[in-house]
Amino acid sequence: MELLKRQTMREQIAVSLRKAIMSGEFSPGSQIVEAELAQSFGVSRGPLREALRELIEEGLLISIPYTGTRVAELSLKDIDDVFSLRTELEIFAFRRVWPLRDDAYRAELSRRHEALKSSVLAGDEEGAILAELALHSHVYESCEHPLLLQMWRTLAGKLQLYWAAHHHAHGRRAPRIDGHEAYLACALGDDLEAMMQEVRTHMLHGFEKTRAFLIARGPAPKTLPRSERTVR
Repeated sequence: MELLKRQTMREQIAVSLRKAIMSGEFSPGSQIVEAELAQSFGVSRGPLREALRELIEEGLLISIPYTGTRVAELSLKDIDDVFSLRTELEIFAFRRVWPLRDDAYRAELSRRHEALKSSVLAGDEEGAILAELALHSHVYESCEHPLLLQMWRTLAGKLQLYWAAHHHAHGRRAPRIDGHEAYLACALGDDLEAMMQEVRTHMLHGFEKTRAFLIARGPAPKTLPRSERTVR
């Protein structure tokens, strides 16, 4: 029972930190000070370090030897690299999955789309980002290419940061509720060429605006404001 309690505490800390990063409360490049966070959350270093390790694995935090842990930054080059690589990876994934689609594939894709819309309607920014990630993950999980799935997962942290910046650039807390309707229709349809074109269009949508947002935002501060929140 005690082990379950510690696990639950770690999850609560990870959720709280993830929300702070996605909302911009914890600025990109800011340093994580374990002692301050442990005091703010009212926890020991153990569950805090477990939560930090989880976010490092996701790519939301980075650990630098002899320097410490910082919130990951999203540079203009990151934006360009994620856009170009992700477009080609997703097209390749759909080529692979196209003959493998069955009723279970279609049902799960539709379920994930509904989960995304529910998060948008609830105004849950972090939940919407995770739901969008899950929606796009489906093709990689289903195309029977473990290396491709591994490559996709290495992009997860950068994608979460990208989507957070994308939402802020458009002045909203989540994607448009109808933002994936065309994507879903093509993914459930029979025209592979239309699907590939939709991937290109979908990826391009908002790319320049998000890029311009990062340019206008400029360099991020390098100190992490002390949080007054506690984990309950």
